Amino acid sequence: MKKLLFLSVLVLAGCVGRPDNIVPVSHFDTTRYLGKWYEIARLDHSFERGLSQVTADYSLRQDGGLKVLNRGYKDADAKWKEAEGKAYFVDKKDVGYLKVSFFGPFYGSYIVFDLDQQNYSYSMISGPDKSYFWLLSRTPTMDPALQQRLIEKAGGLGFDTSKLIYVKQN
Repeated sequence: MKKLLFLSVLVLAGCVGRPDNIVPVSHFDTTRYLGKWYEIARLDHSFERGLSQVTADYSLRQDGGLKVLNRGYKDADAKWKEAEGKAYFVDKKDVGYLKVSFFGPFYGSYIVFDLDQQNYSYSMISGPDKSYFWLLSRTPTMDPALQQRLIEKAGGLGFDTSKLIYVKQN
């Protein structure tokens, strides 16, 4: 697991930038964002390769940041993998632009660029460039029409949605 964290940190080290035309949501409510999110789709990266049933759980830290607990099932090893990190707002606390770290002082961007601001039922996340993309939901599955609409929006913004991995949530 430490190797998994180390590799993800190397990839994201020092990358707290924002891709062109990706705008973080405003009126972001941290309290409403807390809790468990299910990964519906993602672009491939070594730190998540082969994982199914992926979730992210967000809670408050005593220092004002967020605790991030990512969990997924590694089918090849028949075991659960976990990575715990911390996140802090890059600018204002009501803007969905955070930096996240799973190892030491190295941070990567976590940009909430689309969010169901009425119910907080889905979110779309970018990293420091458009090779990082996640579609998250509060439930293990998502309405197919909504999922398609969000993926089309991501494609229109320049994410290569033809390479999306649709995560099995059992």
